[in-house]
Amino acid sequence: MDDSKIIDLYWARSQQAIAESEKKYGAYCRTVARNILDRAEDAEECVNDTWLRAWNVMPPQRPTILQAFFGKLTRNLSLDRWRRDRAQKRGGSQVELALDELEDCLSARDRVDEAVDAQTTANLISDFVRGLPQQDRVLFVRRYWYLDDIQTLATTMSMSQSQVKSRLHRIRLRLKTKLEKEGVAV
Repeated sequence: MDDSKIIDLYWARSQQAIAESEKKYGAYCRTVARNILDRAEDAEECVNDTWLRAWNVMPPQRPTILQAFFGKLTRNLSLDRWRRDRAQKRGGSQVELALDELEDCLSARDRVDEAVDAQTTANLISDFVRGLPQQDRVLFVRRYWYLDDIQTLATTMSMSQSQVKSRLHRIRLRLKTKLEKEGVAV
């Protein structure tokens, strides 16, 4: 079913909207959630929460790109779940590893007074990512948005794990340099 028709179903408050969303984007949302969460049951719960959240925000919100909308909802719900679980126990999941890698590029929480407004920083990062060559952009987004592990990236990008790590390291250094030039405390 076409995305605009699915959105129309949400606006019409039809239960079919959820079924069509699951049919078209369920596997995608489960992949996003599983990359963040360790347990399949938790990922499935986040996907179900995605449909509920979509139901609650449409209307009034009318997403322009439905896949990105569902992906963002799923990712945010999964990260919330991951944080809640992590508060109860410490672990070394892919989420923690990926976030640790980006730590040097972002300002410390205790130096908030030195940090630039969060939206400005987000715009700078978006501009940086858009300016990357395609392969670097794909690596960056898959690692730090979808939280793919290094092995998965190496396999899908036909690279060795050390090449992926090296390339991501260089990208992070360029991002750090760009943010420093723009006055963002890192």
